[in-house]
Formats: sequence, structure tokens, C-alpha cells
Amino acid sequence: MRWPGRAGAAGDWTAQSGNGGPQVPAAPAWMRWLPAFYIAGILVLEPVTPVQWPVSFLLIALPVIAAFAHGPAAVAAITVFAIVFEGVLAGTPCCAGRTVSYVWERHYVAAYLCTALVGVLGTILAAHRVRRERTLATVRFVAEIAQHVLLSPVPRRIGPIQVETLYLSAAAEARIGGDLYEAVPTTYGLRLVIGDVRGKGLLAVETAATLLGAFREAAHDEPDLADVVRRVETSMNRRSARLAGSDTGERFVTAVFAEIPRRHVVRIVNCGHPPPLLIRSDGVTELETADPAPPLNLGMLLTENYRIDEYPFRPGDQLLLYTDGVTEARDPAGAFYPLPQRVLSWGLLPPRELLDRLHRDLLAYSNNRLHDDTAALAVYHLPD
Repeated sequence: MRWPGRAGAAGDWTAQSGNGGPQVPAAPAWMRWLPAFYIAGILVLEPVTPVQWPVSFLLIALPVIAAFAHGPAAVAAITVFAIVFEGVLAGTPCCAGRTVSYVWERHYVAAYLCTALVGVLGTILAAHRVRRERTLATVRFVAEIAQHVLLSPVPRRIGPIQVETLYLSAAAEARIGGDLYEAVPTTYGLRLVIGDVRGKGLLAVETAATLLGAFREAAHDEPDLADVVRRVETSMNRRSARLAGSDTGERFVTAVFAEIPRRHVVRIVNCGHPPPLLIRSDGVTELETADPAPPLNLGMLLTENYRIDEYPFRPGDQLLLYTDGVTEARDPAGAFYPLPQRVLSWGLLPPRELLDRLHRDLLAYSNNRLHDDTAALAVYHLPD
């Protein structure tokens, strides 16, 4: 399938990544300043309300409001401030219109006690929130390390080929899932794989690790791309046979294997995966195969050898490999993401800018609600 090309412009965007140990993200500025806004609102209401309406009682809620964004020590200090401030408002003739005797009136004393009780609860809530945020930050940090080990950084430049990657996890608590990619420079050329493991969780990560380990070894050993895929299939079958459970046969992986030898072609073996896009100055082409192989770990369904499709891959061409998390992203109306048309409208972009543009467009299209993990590889043949 082909769409005629047209030129396009792209905005600049720079990806930022964290470093160091686990870091707890800071609360939004409006949340940190919410207690001050709350106090300001009370000060506005107090002079304009009748004396018999003690607006200062609203300060009872101040410790809970502070607990959303501040630590336990700050909440305790704000609680003391709230009690003192209640006393000031209760016995300030110039502002509230009350005499000093109101300070120890029983209703105000009850407000002091309630504020102190709410302050204790708010302090406990803040301590629990801080502890949970630190635990979550540690979990995310460990997930990032695991992702770095599983999806090790690919070489960004191999001869005339430039490679960039994108990985997005649909889970908010972790940044690792069942999508995978790898690029291995070998004596037979640059060999790539991108895949999507069926299922989620630890089992999906283990399956991805098995596939990547087998691919990294076979890519160097096997001269033929079909033999690389066969080696990976054998490793997947062995692992599946060792696992207990009735769904062993369903633990499969869709994948695309690609090879860019020294001459200007790209060879592809598709195992039940979305077809790559070939991006050129004159348009965007989906590299669909007439006879795709079954997903990995379902090789028993294959009746003949793996089919290798070969396409021209000349200087200036770009190959985009992706998982179904891209094409299955939906807008609020439920429409799938039209990847070829979107890429076509952007025109020719360098690989890093292409993936950054794809990242932003996916989030905007899905209203920041990606329901599946997403991985993509952009492979660019530099001009001579």
C-alpha cells in the first residue's frame, strides 16, 4: 500500500532523561501553594461575614490540604499555625469584630481540638504518602535498570546506517513490558529485530529476554537471516517446554527480523507482526509480505522455510519498525492511529526527530491514554 509523498515541517523537541538514584517527583506548584491560597480565601471571607459566622472554623481542614503536597514535619508546623491563627481570628476586634474573650469560648476551643486532631491525622497521611512515593520511585528506578539490561542501548551509527529507538510503557508504575527491539552489527550486515510478546507482567519480560538472548547469539553465527529466525524459534520452543501451565502454547511473540547487508537492500522476515514502513522522498510504503510466517513459538504451524522479502534500501531511505502499540492507539472516538498517513504528512525527518514526533503525536491522538506498550526503531541510510 502506498501514499504519494509531500513535504512537511517538524517542530523541535528534546527528550529528557533522569539520572542518578530513585527520585521522587515534586508535587505541582499549585498543590504546594494550595494551603496559602486557602488561608487567603479565609482572610477574604472573614471581614465580610457576620460575627456570628466564625469563618475561622474552616482552618480545621488546613492540615489535610497541606498533607497532599507537603511532608509530615511541614504538616505538623501548619497545624500549629492553624490553631494559633484560629485564636487570632477569634479574638481580634479590629478585623473580626470579636473581643478577646472569644478566644476561650467553648466553640473555639472545640475548633482548636478538632484542628489538632485533624493535624495528627494529616501528619500520618503525609508520612504514608511520602513513604509510598519513595517506594514507587524505587520501583520505577528498578524497572528502568531492568529495561536498560533487557533493552540495551543500540549502536546509533553503524557505517552508513543511523539507528534510533523509542520505548513507551502503558503502565504508569513501571517502564518495562513485553515489547522488544535490538540492532546487532555483524559480519553479515546490520541485523535488527522488533517484537511484541503476548501478555503482560513478569512472564512477558522473561519471554522477551529469551528471544533477545537467542537473537544476539544467532545474529553473529548464522549467515542466513532465515536461519537466525529458526534459531530464535528453537530457543523459544525449548523455554516453552520447560514452563508449566496449560497456556504454554499461547506464549508467543510477533516479530519482524531485518537485515541490511553491505549493498543497498534490506531483507525482512515477518512473523505475524505489523509491516515496517519504508519512507522515501516520494512517499511511504508498507512492506507487507505475501506469505508471513506464524508468530514465534508457533513454528509448528510453518509448513515450509521462512520467506525472506528483499527491498531496495538506498541512501536517504528510512525504515520504521514498530509494535502494534502504535497502530492500535485510539482517539477518544475509538479510531485507530493512522500511522502511514501521519508519517507521510510529516515529510522526511531525521530518525530522532521522527520518533520524537511520533511520541508526541501518539500521546496527543490518544489523549495521553496509551493502552499498550509501544516500541519503535527508525533506521536511516545516510546519504553517500
